[in-house]
Amino acid sequence: MSASDWFDLTGQVAVVTGARRGIGRGLALGLARAGADVALVSRTAAEEVAGEIARLGRRCVPIAADLAEPAQVDRVIPEAVRALGRVDILVNNAGIGTRGPALEVTPYDWHRVLQVNLHAVFALCQQAAREMLPRRRGKIINIASMMSFQGGILIAAYTASKGAVAQLTKLLANEWGPLGVNVNAIAPGYIETDLTRPLKEDPTRNPAIVARIPAGRWGRPDDLAGAAVFLASSASDYVHGHVLAVDGGWLAR
Repeated sequence: MSASDWFDLTGQVAVVTGARRGIGRGLALGLARAGADVALVSRTAAEEVAGEIARLGRRCVPIAADLAEPAQVDRVIPEAVRALGRVDILVNNAGIGTRGPALEVTPYDWHRVLQVNLHAVFALCQQAAREMLPRRRGKIINIASMMSFQGGILIAAYTASKGAVAQLTKLLANEWGPLGVNVNAIAPGYIETDLTRPLKEDPTRNPAIVARIPAGRWGRPDDLAGAAVFLASSASDYVHGHVLAVDGGWLAR
C-alpha cells in the first residue's frame, strides 16, 4: 500500500453530525476531499454544504435531525444507510453548551446539554457499531474538547459532558477494538467559528488566549480535517481509544 492509499477514503460512507457550519462543515468537507460519501446531520438541512460536497463528485445526503430529541437521534443511522447503503465512519461532532455559575444551572439546561453532547453520542455509537461490527470494520470519531482535560469555569454541563465523551471513547475502544472497530476522539482547541467569534473579537480575552497558544493563532476548521481523515482511514488501524488534541499546543503550556 502506498502512502497516499493509507488516507484514501474512496468508497467509504461517513456520517457527520453538526455538519451545517463550523467544525462539522470543515470535517465533512475534509472527509469528502479524501474520497468519502457523506451524510450531513444538522437541526436544519445542510443544503449548502451538500452542494459543496456534490461538486467534489461525492454522494451526499443532508439529514435534518435535532439531537436534543431522542426519537430524532434514532432516525440518523437508518436514514444514512437507506440513502448511502451503509456506514463506515461516524463523526460525533454536534454539541451545545450553556454558560453561567454552577449554582445557577437549571435542570433543563443540564439535561439538554447532556442529551446532545453525551446521550446522543452514545446512541449513535451503538447504532453505527451495529452496522460496522458484522463487517469487522469501522471508524468512530467523537469530538471531545479541551474540557475533556481541564475543568474550565462557568460551563458545568459542557465540561461534564466532554469529560464523559473522552472516557466513553476509551470504553468503546476496549470493547470494540478486538472486533475491528476503531473508536477515537479529537479534542479541538480554540477554533475560529461563528460560535466563537464573540470571544475572538473580545479585546481582553483574545490576546490572553493567543498568548498561551504556542502556534500563535486560533485554529481553523480545516486544521481538524487532517486529524479526522487520519482517524477515519487505514493509516490509524492500530490507534484505539486515543484522544487527539488539535490545539496549537495549548495543553503543552
